[in-house]
Amino acid sequence: MATPQLLLRGFVFLKTPIFLIRRNHNPENMEALLEIAVQASIAGGLEILKVYQSDDFGVEAKGDDSPLTKADKAAHLAIVAYLEKTNFPILSEEGKHDSYQTRVDWDTLWIVDPLDGTKEFIKRNGEFTVNIALVKNGVPIAGVIYVPVKKTLYFASSEMGAFRCDNVDPSHSDKPLTHWKTVASSLPIKTERPFTVVGSRSHMSPETTDYIQSLEAIHGSVDVMSVGSSLKICMVAEGSADEYPRFAPTMEWDTAAGQAIAEGAGFRMLQGQTELPVSYNKEDLLNPWFIVKR
Repeated sequence: MATPQLLLRGFVFLKTPIFLIRRNHNPENMEALLEIAVQASIAGGLEILKVYQSDDFGVEAKGDDSPLTKADKAAHLAIVAYLEKTNFPILSEEGKHDSYQTRVDWDTLWIVDPLDGTKEFIKRNGEFTVNIALVKNGVPIAGVIYVPVKKTLYFASSEMGAFRCDNVDPSHSDKPLTHWKTVASSLPIKTERPFTVVGSRSHMSPETTDYIQSLEAIHGSVDVMSVGSSLKICMVAEGSADEYPRFAPTMEWDTAAGQAIAEGAGFRMLQGQTELPVSYNKEDLLNPWFIVKR
């Protein structure tokens, strides 16, 4: 791996705003599809809260030793019930993972993490999300992230930009997209603050620490915030952080929705090795390391 200084230099001198080039991959009825995804995310969040407020999470260990709870399963079923109304296949962390020989023919698909941040869910710290993305030709063109405990909804598309709604009543999953657009704030929201980097609460790596030290050489004082799940991408998209460097493993369902929201807000999510946007529905569903930034 290159040194953090070299990595930082590569990102600083990147000239081409790649995310602008990618905004011409839109299926028909984008708003109708995004409305279904919003409704699905809130319905999934409601199922998560039912388990969260109970005394039995039903924690199991998956094949990779990561945790699985009743909430993951219930949210998956609720979300799929909505997304199946469309004509697009679904790649969900908790669903069947079709072979690449099958997926390679999927021009457009949903990529879903029914409960992103299961470790945070088990800790009961509220830092977990529902992630739903619509991906076309490897590009996330729409995304929804719902934060059940905080009742915060993020949604975006390549056509209309990115938005945040607060105080979203989980019983209102049937509201149309026009309702959420009228009560939403457009992202990013300008804030006066020091240069801020957000990192993982559960997966902070030595490479991330080195990268932050490189930023300090440029910006002087750098505030560092640790947060779980896809909330880290949302913090950059909404303007409460400047960068999110990720040098630890993530899967496609961890980031697809967040990338759509970040790009909708005018940010980029770039692979560290190539400085190209992260792409999806790959043969290997493991993401490369990346940085989310302006």
